[in-house]
Parts: sequence; structure tokens; C-alpha cells
Amino acid sequence: MFSKKQLFKKEGKEAKNKEGGKSSTRNKSSKNGTSDVSYLNNFIKYLLTFNKQHQEIKLQNPEVAGLPFRFNISPNIIESLSKKCKSILQKEPNLLKISAPVHVFGDIHGQFSDMIRFLEMTRLPPETKLLFLGDYVDRGNNSIEVVILLFALKIRFPNQVFMIRGNHECANLNDNYGFREECAERYKGEGDSIWSMINDTLHHLPLCALINEQIFCTHGGISPSLNSLEEINNIQRGTTIPDEGVLCDLTWADPKKQSKNWADNDRGVSFTFSEKALDEFIKKHNIQLVCRAHQVVDNGYRFFDENKLVTVFSAPNYCGEVGNNGSVMLVNEELECSFIVMKPVRKMRKRFTSLSTLPQE
Repeated sequence: MFSKKQLFKKEGKEAKNKEGGKSSTRNKSSKNGTSDVSYLNNFIKYLLTFNKQHQEIKLQNPEVAGLPFRFNISPNIIESLSKKCKSILQKEPNLLKISAPVHVFGDIHGQFSDMIRFLEMTRLPPETKLLFLGDYVDRGNNSIEVVILLFALKIRFPNQVFMIRGNHECANLNDNYGFREECAERYKGEGDSIWSMINDTLHHLPLCALINEQIFCTHGGISPSLNSLEEINNIQRGTTIPDEGVLCDLTWADPKKQSKNWADNDRGVSFTFSEKALDEFIKKHNIQLVCRAHQVVDNGYRFFDENKLVTVFSAPNYCGEVGNNGSVMLVNEELECSFIVMKPVRKMRKRFTSLSTLPQE
């Protein structure tokens, strides 16, 4: 287990790691390097044992096999990771420039177990780059674990782990679709402050990414109001997502076979865009492919408009009942796209009661 003391201490303070049984002082060398890096490495490794620990508990206690499993991550650790990650994100542009090869993740939606299974196949940095396209929270039982692992990975590998914002990375939305409820259930009186703290970091996520100047990655879709990709860098971050405009479209829009270039979206927000609108966008911005997430697709990925757009969705058996595959896309050095596909595993779902590991003291 890990200490409730913050991961990132002021100079002269100690950060104790009970699992390692050692304490060290920040900015002073130790046998394993700086205390922050060593501690962070151990914390990431611990989070990655989630499925193994869950399986062991189910074998020992079959009667709890259907309950959600959660780690007890202390509020101090959440605060430290959130603030440190936010400080890194604020230095990044809205439009990230990334070089291939890179693994691209779609929606995760709190399905931490599936996220771990994908990471076991993609591997972690420094062996690969990872790009996450948003919708980390809501719906699933483990939004806390998902965002905390992402924050830890971003801090540890800032130039190899990249995250952009989805429509659910907004307090106005995740107030209603499970994340705030999860924070309140797990942290009681501190739940609202933890929810607000994490959202403050999520609101500062970059908005899009460009792989080798040719693959435009966003969460939702394209926008009729976007004149150049560089305009994305002018959008103000740290705010809730508005009901219209470029930021809204980048996080909410959907592709659709239709006669009009742009039509009202059934979601009640933003637009749907046609193949012709996509063709014009690709030509105008001199790119080859649009990669996005945002929609459940049966096979885990789906192409649109003769392979000019691809939807990637990384939450298999979405909400425990849809039965879809999940996928992660690999873009190699030649910009060829391939997919890791995960078939659904039927799982029981129970809300409001969960099985957690022992508190971290």
C-alpha cells in the first residue's frame, strides 16, 4: 500500500513508501534515483496489479465476485497527482504535435480493468507512445483509477503519454453520468472537493492532436467554424464546454451518411457531418485521416467515407451490457493503422456497493 502523504513534497519533507519500507527526501539521490520517480514508478506498478488483485479476492471470496472492485487511493495522492499533472498540461498547446509510432485509445469510461488489459498488450513507455482521446470518466465503476493512472503516467512520461479532452471531461456533464456519484460514494464528505479537483485538471486537457502532420485526432468530430488547425490553439482552456462553437464540435460532433453537409445532432448538441463535409475538411487542412472516439462501434473501430475517418472505442461491453468489442489503434512509422481488438467479457454490475482493498495508511 502507499502512504497518505503527498507524492510531491516540498524540499526537505519526507515521502514515505511503506511498500518499499524506505523513506527519502526530494532532490536527494537514493539507490533507485530521485524519490519522486521511484515512488511514481512503484505507484504505477501498484495500479497495474488491479486485475490480479481482483482475481485473487474473487478466488478467496466467491460470494463477492459480482461486486465492483476498487483501490483505496487517498485524497492526498489524488490532490498531488492532479496538481502536478495540471501544471504539465498547462504548458502544452491545445493542438498536440506527435510523431508516430503511437497507440491511440478511444473512450474508456471508467472501465479500468479493460484499460489495464489493453496496456498489457500495447506496453508502457518508454517502449511506446500513448495517445488517449478522452471520455475517461462516467458510466463505469472505476473512473478514479482511470484518471489517476493517466495522471501518474503523464507525470512520469510527459513526452510519451498524451491526453486530449472528451465531452465527459466537463463538470457540467460528469455531474450527471456517474463520476460525481462515484466520488461521493468513495470519499463521503470529501467527495465533492475531489470531484472538483480532478475536473479542474481535466478542464485543462489539450483538445486535439496531429500525428506526423497527417492524422488529425479529436474526441468528437470536425467543425464548420474551424478555418485552420492552428486556430485550435486560440481556444481558451480551463472552462466548461459550451453548447456551440469549435470546442463544442471538437468534443461532440459525429459523422453520418446524410445529404446535408451539416445537420442537427440527435444528441441535442453540435452537428452531424457528411462525407462531403469531411472531404472538404481533409482537403482544406491538408491531412489524410481523421481519428476520433465518442461513439460505441460494434467491432471496436469503424471506418467512414472510404477510410478517411476512423472511430476508435476502447470500452468493450460498454456499460456491462452493450456487447461491443473494444479496440486500440496502432499508427506505425509509415502511418499504417492496425488494431488491437478486445472481445467483451460479460460482467455483473452492482451499484452503490463495492469491494475495496484495505485503506492505505
